[in-house]
Amino acid sequence: MPPSCCASLSQYTHHHLVVFLLTFFSYVLLHASRKTFSNVKVSISAQWTPFILNDSSPDFSPGETWQDNRLFEDEKQATLFLGILDSIFLFSYAVGLYLSGMIGDRVNLRYVLCFGLCGSAAVEFVFGTLTEWLHIYNIYLYSSLWVLNGLLQSAVWPCVVAVMGNWFGKAGRGFVFGLWSACASVGNILGAFLASSVLKYGYEYAFLVTSVVQFAGGVVVFFGLLTSPKEVGLSLESETGLSPIETDTDSHKPLMSDEEDEVEVEKYSRRGQSVEQPVEPPAESPQAIGFLKAFCLPGVLPYSLAYACLKLVNYSFFFWLPFYLSNNYKWKEAQADRLSVWYDVGGIIGGTFQGLISDFMGKRAPVLVVSLMLAIGALVGYSRSPNDQVINGVLLAITGLFIGGPSNIISSAISADLGRQDALRGSKEALATVTGIVDGTGSIGAAAGQYLVSLIESKLGWMSVFYFFIVMTAGSIVFITPLLVRELRAMWTERRARQRQL
Repeated sequence: MPPSCCASLSQYTHHHLVVFLLTFFSYVLLHASRKTFSNVKVSISAQWTPFILNDSSPDFSPGETWQDNRLFEDEKQATLFLGILDSIFLFSYAVGLYLSGMIGDRVNLRYVLCFGLCGSAAVEFVFGTLTEWLHIYNIYLYSSLWVLNGLLQSAVWPCVVAVMGNWFGKAGRGFVFGLWSACASVGNILGAFLASSVLKYGYEYAFLVTSVVQFAGGVVVFFGLLTSPKEVGLSLESETGLSPIETDTDSHKPLMSDEEDEVEVEKYSRRGQSVEQPVEPPAESPQAIGFLKAFCLPGVLPYSLAYACLKLVNYSFFFWLPFYLSNNYKWKEAQADRLSVWYDVGGIIGGTFQGLISDFMGKRAPVLVVSLMLAIGALVGYSRSPNDQVINGVLLAITGLFIGGPSNIISSAISADLGRQDALRGSKEALATVTGIVDGTGSIGAAAGQYLVSLIESKLGWMSVFYFFIVMTAGSIVFITPLLVRELRAMWTERRARQRQL
């Protein structure tokens, strides 16, 4: 890593490690429970579809069955409703992100995070386990529970990004956040293995295991998470590389240069120790930024629109990949669940190394555009994968590398860049709001996409779904291109300035 990155990493303490791990595993557990639904879609579809048609007299019960759990006439109707549930979840999740981001900047982040984790776990237990145990099958109940689940889960991501932004400064942010953003992919892997290990007992036990673990994680977060260095009397400057009033003046470009503006601020010491004479009086507590002002910040809108296209593709793999593998290749559901984790493995590697490369370059947009261009080729290759699990797994990992990697960077490191730019000077409490806007806009795109995926698949087949993914990936490149041009111009200007100095 560059010297600035290494210098920043050398300042980290055990508090940073605890915060990193607690926020990391908070989202791991959330995504593990979220992944459960996609992993058991085949079982749920079978449960909601009649096994044996009722041959009794049509005068008494035409088209009916003896099974009270029948919700749909055939598998296609059940599949379409599963797509509707995905869209319902993501639309409510998107709305919740816009709200929870602002709440997170105004209320203790630990309370909001714990409420989201524990509340979501309770709803998922009712949705997947309790309804099956009590033999309650109702599409309106399922839809209502999934709306509530989306709202509760939306409280988690803006809060964990804000906490990480409080503890980790700009230097090395691409690498640290790239590594940390693997939490979603790790959660997908964990959820896939948990679901596949208990699926033989019934899909309700998959929901039971993940919801209980998630609820326990919420309790641990409530008692163990420190949301800011100030809670243990540590210096904001030494612990995060940011002063109480300092912001990343070039984040909106983003990362236009490797140099940080030097601002003299008061240096706080640990509690109980002497305090140096301040250079300036302490800054007043920053006020939270308004929603419209945050939305109009430089770089927020184009990255939000790009993320809407990209998250549509990324979450389509998340929600539909096990179903696609089982339906298209006729592999067993447990085999499809285990094979799908290779997409997340690729996302982990992609997010980490692309974040590190962007730190070396001092620019993020060029890395994203190159990766997304390669993602188009990866999608074409994966759409033509033969019926071989080894080849399919390799192609999945490559696809995840070039799609999941940029998705992780935008939702974490770039969101933190955007939430710490010069326009926010004096109003540092904006990380959760900006993160909620970026992820919320992305979730709106993903929500629309899930219904379209089920509709396109039922009308035109899976190959047309992959063409749709290619178009959306190209759309994300279009939205990032203006930022890419600006960064390339800045690189050229900086290079010419250095040549003149020589």
